[in-house]
Amino acid sequence: MVREGSAGLITNVSQSCCNLISNDFRLTVTSERTAEEKEHASRVRAMFAGISGRYDLLNHLLSANMDKRWRRLVALELKKQLPLKAQVLDIACGTGDLALTLFEQTEARVYGADFCRPMLQIASAKAGQREASIPFIEADALTLPFPDGSFDGATIAFGLRNLANVEGGLAEILRILKPGGQVAILEFSEPKVPGFSSGFRWYFRRVLPLLGGAISGSRSAYTYLPDSVSRFPNQEKLASMISEAGFEKVRYLNLTGGVAALHLGTRPERSS
Repeated sequence: MVREGSAGLITNVSQSCCNLISNDFRLTVTSERTAEEKEHASRVRAMFAGISGRYDLLNHLLSANMDKRWRRLVALELKKQLPLKAQVLDIACGTGDLALTLFEQTEARVYGADFCRPMLQIASAKAGQREASIPFIEADALTLPFPDGSFDGATIAFGLRNLANVEGGLAEILRILKPGGQVAILEFSEPKVPGFSSGFRWYFRRVLPLLGGAISGSRSAYTYLPDSVSRFPNQEKLASMISEAGFEKVRYLNLTGGVAALHLGTRPERSS
């Protein structure tokens, strides 16, 4: 059970901080992470910290505002499955756009978690401006500081592919969900419209790094984006991975011709 809290930013969920906040929190960083995973996490954290100030502008500009519509659809689909007084965790929440959309479009108690503090600081400020009571917690998606079965719903938007261990991330989502809990995963995917697919790949690989780099000051970050998407499983493979992680009723919706896909699944009521 996650305890009620006010909006704000909870940083460095370490043992001393856990003792001050609530014994429902546990260590964010554990010795179980491999050296390779820790190094990957450090690179990704530093990359997002470097572009945090321009992140929202670039998201909206480079997607022609489609990202806003995609997030609204996540909230709509998740809302259909949530019980009354649901608690929802937005994982890898970044600057808080999806957490805010969930707060405004569902009746759930929403929490946000991310391991990049500059992004969380922006998220917390945005929530304050919109009078949204969302606690934002500095935490790694592979070692979330919540007990088993804490949430009725969990979301992750454009963050799963950034994890050093995607299977580990799915297992962690399953762990923190209650039996019957819902997961919604929004990710870039494989366009399915003939002709559009090749045009999108050209834009993604040629135009986006130049434009994103010019505006953000970090071309490497916007070279990483298409590279990470090209290596990420397509719609069908990701659906299989979610099922293999232990979820049931897994399905997906192609968005904007498959540029992005929304995957949905349910934690089984009983362990098999």
